[in-house]
Amino acid sequence: MNLISGIKLYIEKMCTESGPGMKIILLDKETTSIISMAFSQSDMLQREVYLFERIDSGRSNERLKYLKCIVFIRPTKQNIQLLANELRNPKYSAYFIYFSNIIPRTDIKYLAECDESESVREVKELYADYLCVNPNLFSLNIPDCMMNLNWLPDALTHSMQGITAVLLSLKLNPVIRYRAGSQVAQLLAKMIYDQTTKESSLFDFRGNVDGAAPPLLLLLDRRDDPVTPLLHQWSYQAMVHELLQIRNNRVDLSDRPSVPKEFKELVLSGDQDEFYGNNMYANYGEIGSTIKQLMEEFQRKANDHKKVESIADMKNFIESYPQFKKMSGTVQKHLCVMGELSSISNKCNLFEVSELEQEIACKADHTAQLQRIKKLIADERVSIDDAIKLVALYALRYERHANCDTSALLQIIKSRGGNTQIVPALIEYAGTHVRQGDLFNMVRITDAVKLTRILIKGLKGVENVFTQHTPLLKETLEDVFKGRELDPMYPAINSELVPFRRPPQEVVVFIIGGTTYEEALTVHQLNNAGYKVILGGTTIHNSQSFISEVLSATSGTQFKHTKSMLKYCSPDNL
Repeated sequence: MNLISGIKLYIEKMCTESGPGMKIILLDKETTSIISMAFSQSDMLQREVYLFERIDSGRSNERLKYLKCIVFIRPTKQNIQLLANELRNPKYSAYFIYFSNIIPRTDIKYLAECDESESVREVKELYADYLCVNPNLFSLNIPDCMMNLNWLPDALTHSMQGITAVLLSLKLNPVIRYRAGSQVAQLLAKMIYDQTTKESSLFDFRGNVDGAAPPLLLLLDRRDDPVTPLLHQWSYQAMVHELLQIRNNRVDLSDRPSVPKEFKELVLSGDQDEFYGNNMYANYGEIGSTIKQLMEEFQRKANDHKKVESIADMKNFIESYPQFKKMSGTVQKHLCVMGELSSISNKCNLFEVSELEQEIACKADHTAQLQRIKKLIADERVSIDDAIKLVALYALRYERHANCDTSALLQIIKSRGGNTQIVPALIEYAGTHVRQGDLFNMVRITDAVKLTRILIKGLKGVENVFTQHTPLLKETLEDVFKGRELDPMYPAINSELVPFRRPPQEVVVFIIGGTTYEEALTVHQLNNAGYKVILGGTTIHNSQSFISEVLSATSGTQFKHTKSMLKYCSPDNL
């Protein structure tokens, strides 16, 4: 279950089926990102693809009959119309058309009618309608999927298509379970079920061998765990995304004055950068020492290259130079990133902030935490964004506490010029009235099993104070693989597949409202332990993108659960 190799196979197939010779590839906005995250431009050049064009941008009318054209687009109404216009007036010698998802028959018929010159050689569906970020992580790049706490229609359709493509590319016909009580999860589950039923011939994969349980598609709601996206992260990939932002495997450092010109935009892909691939889940301390080792190895090789005395030395130098140059680029790139992470961490007092965030997320100690938050959020060294996140975490944890004093904290935020409406919006989005499950381990003593688990967890201790928190997803997946009863909390929509009591071997988890790199780390650890899990989300959040999603999801909603904070709300929500 490797998503990157799945997408690569599809792209290889497109390039080989169009035969030898110079080729151009015609893409749309989404498929451009899909290809660029799997292959570099030089990889595509090796496959004789010399030009890249967007079907939706202004293009010249020059006829290039010596080129074949590979078309790889999503089967949207707009794209079909643009392709029809292209086929009525073809510029290339032959067209090989690939859609990234299921295309209706009527659209195929319409395109055939437009192809009067019979220049189309191939029309196929290749199910590559998602962005593969890591081998076990995908995103649909939908930054805001809700408004008024309901699905945006385009986001719902895109999510259904993206998940269907993941299932088809992994050849899975799963039991579909969704989080009970979540309307958005239920609606998406129904749409996916309808699509798999309608296209049942596509989902007719071999039956379960030896009575093994069918795979599981689990649709979760971000609102059950609003804490994970708010916390500062300390593993490499997650930390880069939190502090510098990763977009389609690229990091933009153009606004950082200390960064050399050639490193203003960096590609961070585990598939194309071996060092990053091996260390993306390592924590901040480990990365520092690994880069030091890499640096020492680089210096040793640089000294070897200075000793060119014989013909044999020259020959070795020429042979090893490309690798040496590549290593030099890798060392500089990661030193550059680490330098930025380090300066931001020190400047914004992140160690102290993060320690308090973890304390709030993992321990109930109201009075002491309230005093520490008041002290920290009034400190000018702590950025206003970090101050708001501390208040947000406090408000989520102590929402029902008798002495909850969120209003006093919001007053401090207001005096610093911060956006106070974030906190009430977050409570409306994911307060206790919405959440299911056990986010802060507020366990009733009657639940003996859970209490024992928490006590054992407490005795084992933690790696360090910055990584005490584990996402709710970990507990959910442990329940799945231990074969615990899922029904009341995660009902199945296609229950005829359910009579199996054994736990599923393969699980695809999709989080509506976005997933995080901390959850990707949890999935990576489970996969290393021998399980098979793929994680996806409408997008991949850091704390700022999550806050903006919360604000857009609650826009137009009347706030009913934050009466004590009315003066800090936006006028739209009153």
